[in-house]
This record gives sequence, structure tokens and C-alpha cells, in this order.
Amino acid sequence: MDWQAIGSVGLHILVGLTMLVGWLGLFIVIIPGLVIIWTAGLVYGLVVGFNTAGWILFGVMTVLMIVGSLIDNVLMGASARKKGASWLSIGAALVGALLGTLLLPPIGGILLALVALFLVEYYRVKDWRQALDSTGSMAMGCGWSVVARLAMGAVMIGLWLLWAFVF
Repeated sequence: MDWQAIGSVGLHILVGLTMLVGWLGLFIVIIPGLVIIWTAGLVYGLVVGFNTAGWILFGVMTVLMIVGSLIDNVLMGASARKKGASWLSIGAALVGALLGTLLLPPIGGILLALVALFLVEYYRVKDWRQALDSTGSMAMGCGWSVVARLAMGAVMIGLWLLWAFVF
């Protein structure tokens, strides 16, 4: 029996399945899917070694993981800001998201973020329709951030596939 070949196939299957679970986890806001994909790539590199192509591909995966991890806040805040939300409201939404994630996983983060934004905007402008408009825009930004993270996760998995089977 060729144990080295069996181990290599097992490693590829394990890393691939871990990356798939990470990508599917991007649908659930609490699971850091991009970090899971990145970690699987790191483990792969540590086990098989990093050649030049591996370092470059893993570097791109690292940049995508960092950008993708921050994109929620950028897209959600930018969407709310377009509809007139104040920086104070966006900051309150960020605090609400952090508290909600800790207290009410898996969807508490987004719920408390939206509630916090609505309440601060309503208090600020005294118009529930305008506050609701800003809140809806933030929710739309959240949806777009999920799409962006799914795309980044797919690219990260594609880079690993290149690394594992081409280079």
C-alpha cells in the first residue's frame, strides 16, 4: 500500500471539505467562513510546504480574507450613509452588531445592528420613515456583503485548487 498517496488524497479531501464548509458558512453571519477557508489553506501549505507559487497564491488568499472580513462594515455603513444615516447611527449599529453577535448568535448581530441604527436615526431625525429608509439601506448593504464574501470565498477556493493541482 502506498501510504504517502493515501495521505495526500486524504489531505486534499480534508482541506477541500473544510473549505467547502467555510464557504457554506458564509451564509451564516456568525461563522467566519473566509477565516476557515484561509486556515485550511494555511494548514495545507504547512503540510505540503510553500513553493513560490504557493506563497503567492496564499498571499492573495490572505488579502482576500482580510478584505472580505472587513467588507460587511464598509458595505453596510456606506449603504446607510447614502440614505442619510449619521456616523453616530452607523457607530451604534456597529456596537449593536457586536453585542448581538455575542448575546444572540447566529442572527442577533444583524438584528441588533438594524435596531440600533433605526433607534438612533429616529431619535436624531424624528421621522420614522427616514429612519426606516436608512435601516433598509443598511440591510441591503448586508445582503451585498454576503454576495461579495461568497465571491471572495469562491476565488480563495479556486486559488487553493490551482495551488494543489496545478503548481
